[in-house]
Amino acid sequence: MRPWRSGPSDRRGYHHGNLKEALIEAARRFIAERGIGGFTLVDAARLVGVSPAALYRHFRGREALLEEVAERGFTELAARLARALRGPGTPLERFTRMGEAYLTFAEEEPGYYAAIFEARPLGPDGCPPVQAPRDRDAFGLLVEALRNTFPDGFSAGVDPRFVALEVWALSHGIATLAAAGRLPTGPGLPTKYDLLRAGVLAMVHGATARAPG
Repeated sequence: MRPWRSGPSDRRGYHHGNLKEALIEAARRFIAERGIGGFTLVDAARLVGVSPAALYRHFRGREALLEEVAERGFTELAARLARALRGPGTPLERFTRMGEAYLTFAEEEPGYYAAIFEARPLGPDGCPPVQAPRDRDAFGLLVEALRNTFPDGFSAGVDPRFVALEVWALSHGIATLAAAGRLPTGPGLPTKYDLLRAGVLAMVHGATARAPG
């Protein structure tokens, strides 16, 4: 990875107080290119052109830096999902586009995406909490979207949280397979977006189908 020659991560940017942002961007780049475990704090310091000791002015350690990348990533993901839900079309079309936005984010922002699901969240005491706030927020966003899409609820007492978990698992599975190059492609085979649409429609149809009388 070549050092940055200009921008918020150079030495001039650091002296103007941009070191924290430069470190977050460096970590995001390293994760995208090498994976979550593919760099050290020394690597990040070298990339932005500062001494390793300077990093500790902003982060307690590597895990704290990774957690900040994950939080930034989730903020961006949530914004994209919200925009998809505000778009034109029927409620079901907007909900499906939410899944498509999820796949696009995973493709365009591999560093953020990996950090969201692999970085260990830290509580105020520096220890991992039982559940990361972003995980609760992501799940809550899906549940809220489902309830807005289907205000009358689902038949046979189907809990919208159950459907939300299915949709999330489907989206994450497709995104992960595609990122790893394990999703079969070729003539006659569906794209990842086709797979997602078909899966969401199947789940919704199953959840809204009336129970046998």
